[in-house]
Amino acid sequence: MKNDCLFCAMAAGEIPARKIYEDDTVFACLDINPCAPGHTLVFPKAHARDLLDATPELAAAVLERVRKIAAHLKETLPCEGFNVLQNNGVCAGQSIFHLHFHIVPRSGAPRAPRFDSAKADPAELDAVAARAAF
Repeated sequence: MKNDCLFCAMAAGEIPARKIYEDDTVFACLDINPCAPGHTLVFPKAHARDLLDATPELAAAVLERVRKIAAHLKETLPCEGFNVLQNNGVCAGQSIFHLHFHIVPRSGAPRAPRFDSAKADPAELDAVAARAAF
């Protein structure tokens, strides 16, 4: 394998992938450890470590393909809806350090979020909002 990055190697055809879409900018394939049937990975062919490493133009181009591929999956699988996930950094669950989006088709009963959804203290929310606003 010439590429040290798993996703760069997939896009270059150095390792097999169950490709469902490809153009000059992105590559999309089925996840080998799917959360649901049709779980798809969409990533740029140009290496970017994460969302903040990508240029605004690249991020916009990849997200447009995510939208296009998600619409196609919704029509063809079929599914009633889908999740779009994107992780940045180890603490956020990123395990492959190449920008990528997960499209997870969903049907049936609503799924509960995987994060703690306990109601936040309003004073804490105010403090975070004051720090984070720009």
